[in-house]
Amino acid sequence: MTTTDHKDRGIKGKLKSALAGRQGGDPRAASWYVLITFLAPALLVYAAFTAYPVARTFYNSFLMVQDLSSSEFVGLANYIELASDTTFWMAVSNTMIWSLVAPALDVTTGLLLALCLYAGVPFARFFRVAWFTPVLLSYVVVAIMWTWIYNYDWGVLNIVLRALGLEALTASWIGDPDLALASLIVTHSWKWAGFNMVVCLAALHSLPREVLEAAELDACGWWRKLIHIIIPMLRPTLLNLLVLAFIGKMKVFDLVWIMTQGGPLWSTETVSTYVYKRAFNWNTFDLGYPSAIAVVWFIVVLVFVAGLMRLFRQRERLEY
Repeated sequence: MTTTDHKDRGIKGKLKSALAGRQGGDPRAASWYVLITFLAPALLVYAAFTAYPVARTFYNSFLMVQDLSSSEFVGLANYIELASDTTFWMAVSNTMIWSLVAPALDVTTGLLLALCLYAGVPFARFFRVAWFTPVLLSYVVVAIMWTWIYNYDWGVLNIVLRALGLEALTASWIGDPDLALASLIVTHSWKWAGFNMVVCLAALHSLPREVLEAAELDACGWWRKLIHIIIPMLRPTLLNLLVLAFIGKMKVFDLVWIMTQGGPLWSTETVSTYVYKRAFNWNTFDLGYPSAIAVVWFIVVLVFVAGLMRLFRQRERLEY
């Protein structure tokens, strides 16, 4: 070993010792300081706007908060009251119907639109833009537009039905308790079908051409190829879309509040709209009871999502 190598090692050793001395003997401590420095702003924002509100909601659920300056501990009284709250259970029923029906409708419609584009229908570029445009619209625009469409007197839907001689099928779509929830689900699916279409179309283009070409060489019909080849290979994508849609529907608020505010006769009431009404829109101001509703629904959503992820977990990965 030359004299130059000894000098280089000596210099590196001195630098390492000096760095260790400054950092309390551990050179890796510097990386923790840098990491904390960069994460601190994001962690503070998360703690202030997510962690603290969640913890405060859990705490408030055991209180009767009728005044911002005072509160009364009531234990499990708020949770016990939920058991006999008929409006709450109606909201739960509506939300569950929405969360089970709408995701299937969203994903199925998106998959069908994606298959149309994948098959190369005429004016495919125009349809791709037209079908995706509703995703870019805000809930306020969508709600107002579809409120006009559903209007009984001059709404487009009833005008078209009358023009076709189907006067008997006209209805007050969001004014009839039997039709209001289904009408809102259709509106919501219209808005989000384009998002599912884009995801499914990307998944279709990523499928291995060899498998599809082999199916065509075996004279496999379009329907059989769809059922036995395309959909099974798209299974992970479709399941992820269903889970995401389910989570979104469990907390739906905007569209319902703008179009019906939970009416008529609570037929479109969801848990989110009911929490808002009990917290801010009713004469009895008490943050404790709506906090209990929010806590219960938070736990319900977590349980359902965990169950869905476990149920839909792909045990056998398909290797292309």
